[in-house]
Amino acid sequence: MRQTDGSAGDANYGAIGQHYARYRQPEPLIEALILDALADASTILNVGAGAGSYEPRGRRVTALEPSASMRAQRPADLSVAIDGVAENLPFPDQLFDAAMATFTVHQWPDLEAGLSEMRRVTRGPVVILTCDPDEVQAFWLNEYAPEVLAAEARRYPAISRLNAALGGQADVRPVPVPLNCRDGFNEAYYGRPEKLLDEAARLSCSAWSFVPAETETEYVRALKASLESGDWDRRFGQLRSQPAYPGSLRLLVARPAQPGIR
Repeated sequence: MRQTDGSAGDANYGAIGQHYARYRQPEPLIEALILDALADASTILNVGAGAGSYEPRGRRVTALEPSASMRAQRPADLSVAIDGVAENLPFPDQLFDAAMATFTVHQWPDLEAGLSEMRRVTRGPVVILTCDPDEVQAFWLNEYAPEVLAAEARRYPAISRLNAALGGQADVRPVPVPLNCRDGFNEAYYGRPEKLLDEAARLSCSAWSFVPAETETEYVRALKASLESGDWDRRFGQLRSQPAYPGSLRLLVARPAQPGIR
């Protein structure tokens, strides 16, 4: 469905996306993995491009984003994003060297159609940054906000489903999350739990928008009380100095099945 600002998925980015450019900055370590996966592609399609995180500079990037709020937050040095959705890409077959989609496939109303379209218009690798739903609820936040992570786990498609829809040969790579991760998804705060007391930080993680306001208030109160009592640190305090967290984040790199095409 289309939301009021054009958002095509189940989250209304007109309501929750105002702070994305501030809280969802590209994390250099994740960015390096994406650039490596894109290899030497010079023309790249970014589907569900949002505010432009992880778009490589110095390449010819075509960005597609249905949310007006997210398009408006793109930095001036990036191309203007096209208003469109993954399921109906307005491009001819095999136009791009590579395609990418970061933190977006869980929003698509018709996942298979969107991935099929990405494969259709791409000669080389299709690179997807997503989360493994089987690992989402292993994060400590599940102790304080279980409905948030349950919503997140429900929304992310299984890695096997992504593989099947893209065809070809897919490589699934775990993505470690660094301690001071600049990209503010839930697991980015694994060693900085106080950050999740910030309403704008929570709003920049769409899963929080799927619980009632009173439930969110209860969850925040429980986390705050645990931090103030020292209980969080007794249970999870070692994470404050752990350099990286091996969470649910995954990078899927799918190459075309046709022989002779890289």
